[in-house]
Amino acid sequence: MTESKFPPDVYDDSGFRLPLPKREELEEEAKEIFDHFMDPDGGTYVGIRGPGGIRLHSPKLSKLTQEINYYLRHESGISKRVRELVILATARELNHQFEWTAHEPAALKVGISQEIVDLIKFRKPTDDLEETDAVAIRLGRQLIGDRKLTSDTFASAHQIFGTRMLIDIVSVIGSYAATGALLTAFDIQLHPGKEPLLPVD
Repeated sequence: MTESKFPPDVYDDSGFRLPLPKREELEEEAKEIFDHFMDPDGGTYVGIRGPGGIRLHSPKLSKLTQEINYYLRHESGISKRVRELVILATARELNHQFEWTAHEPAALKVGISQEIVDLIKFRKPTDDLEETDAVAIRLGRQLIGDRKLTSDTFASAHQIFGTRMLIDIVSVIGSYAATGALLTAFDIQLHPGKEPLLPVD
């Protein structure tokens, strides 16, 4: 039997400070969510050993979060590119290794170059970027890193995205900040064999 490489209060089956929920102990609606996270083709980046596994311990929260996430991902009209840029900017400002390591490959997959990923990772200026990319990154940096949004960034974002989509983009940032807090509270660990991709300050 090999010794766990996780902290002593982290469960080996889950990689966080709670055991994985047992399907047979869940209500029917929660079982559907459990099955979604267990499905390798279900569209989740990290499966059950991630925020979904933690939230399933609060089934109502899990259901409501799934509905909001589905809307933001599939129905809001936010492009995959903008979504991943603001998620990376949020994860960088939070120094959140788990979120960053899950989303750097996702960003590359939707066509964001490694150069832009590294620009966010190493907090380089956005001056030479196309305006939409620059504004998306500045939204995450200012809202999370500076805890305020300048009038110039707000005006640019409002002009580019419009009122409803800007609200939805800010909600993506808020959602990933909340997820970061959840993952930090329950001390989530990277999946075994997963290399950390973020140099944490």
